[in-house]
Amino acid sequence: MNADLPPLREVIAKHGLSASKALGQNFLFDAQLLDRIAAIPGDLNGKAVLEIGPGPGGLTRALLAAGARVTAIEMDMRCLPALAELAEAYPGRLRVVEGDAMQLDHGELMGEPFAVVANLPYNVGTALFTDWLSGQAWPPQWSSLTLMFQQEVAQRIVAKPGTSAYGRLAVLAQWRSSAKLAMKVHRSAFTPPPKVMSAIVHVEPSEAPSGVSATKLEAITKAAFGQRRKMLRQSLKSLPEALAALDQIGIDPTRRAETLSVEEFVTIARCVS
Repeated sequence: MNADLPPLREVIAKHGLSASKALGQNFLFDAQLLDRIAAIPGDLNGKAVLEIGPGPGGLTRALLAAGARVTAIEMDMRCLPALAELAEAYPGRLRVVEGDAMQLDHGELMGEPFAVVANLPYNVGTALFTDWLSGQAWPPQWSSLTLMFQQEVAQRIVAKPGTSAYGRLAVLAQWRSSAKLAMKVHRSAFTPPPKVMSAIVHVEPSEAPSGVSATKLEAITKAAFGQRRKMLRQSLKSLPEALAALDQIGIDPTRRAETLSVEEFVTIARCVS
């Protein structure tokens, strides 16, 4: 940590910042905890890191202290002066982009392989996550995703078949990448404390199964889990080619989506592709 930097609480008081509920913000102050989060992706020295929603820059500090070159996307103009001070403390190592992360092309913005490390705003976390996992191009430009979610969402990402948490997010996260729950974070660590517990998920891309269209897989999982209480023959009615694939590969159409393994979904998608 840069010894010249004032404590984060002082920075927030100086700039009159408070967490915005509308922007899904919750600030983390614990420097040791932030250092532990920054260590999850492994050695970041000299590496490019994308951070979404840095707020006053708590995690940003930890990433810079770990040697990363950080690009931080922030849409809350109130936080920009505090981030500018941080950029001054680490010359040439922090680029702050004012804007909406949902509207930006991250690959184009980074222009090189990068890791994503972020305490994601709750209201856009899942949408950003599915966006990073979607699309036919694979391996992706990102080398890993280290993301803070509400614990319930984190559990859905790493869930196994047959559990209540298992669904579309798990299949998307696990069919061509490995996802693990790296750390749980107590609600009391945040200011203001959210109503729920949080957890950090770490995802690394793996080899994509051959002959599978990502778009088809996304459509199949969306339909199957969109009516998860129903049997596949009902939930996949809108995708006749997927229903035909069940027959072809010998999957019982009276099963429900949550009983199918990731591999079975991949097999259906391959058959349809």
